[in-house]
Amino acid sequence: MDFNKLIEKAQKSSINLWLLNFILHRFIPFNKPHGLKILKISLDEVQVKVPYKRANLNHIKGLHACVLATAAEYSSGLLLLYKIGSKDYRIIMESMKVDYHYQAKMEAIASFSIHEEDFQSTVLSPLKKDKKVQKQCIIKLHDIKGNLLCTASTNWQIKAWDSVKTKLN
Repeated sequence: MDFNKLIEKAQKSSINLWLLNFILHRFIPFNKPHGLKILKISLDEVQVKVPYKRANLNHIKGLHACVLATAAEYSSGLLLLYKIGSKDYRIIMESMKVDYHYQAKMEAIASFSIHEEDFQSTVLSPLKKDKKVQKQCIIKLHDIKGNLLCTASTNWQIKAWDSVKTKLN
């Protein structure tokens, strides 16, 4: 199955968006218990819903900080992977910082966007010179009433597959 074609179909069809969510839950089983759901995906933006449910709550019945961070990582990584493709490049998160602003007492939406000009200048052009680039992404998470819950900053390393070195023990 071509991942990018499925995303393109998911942009126009709720059935294909459901299918994309279903497949991603199978390929990323770590996220499945959280019930993260892509609400919107386009070439420039991804929105991921974090449901307000028991598995995602902390000890004071708010959405746990880690599930909010996971949604931020998920949204930015998914959009970068869609834009760059997985055939020639691999992405890996190097670091993440999250600033929490407001207690999450209802479902939340993680939103990440990157415009084509920014992507061209900060990712594609540098990759033509080097086989590796770092990309910082800023993700905002709001509750369904519009309150800013947190701001996450993910730092992604994008590298050509032929430059990836692995050490086998």
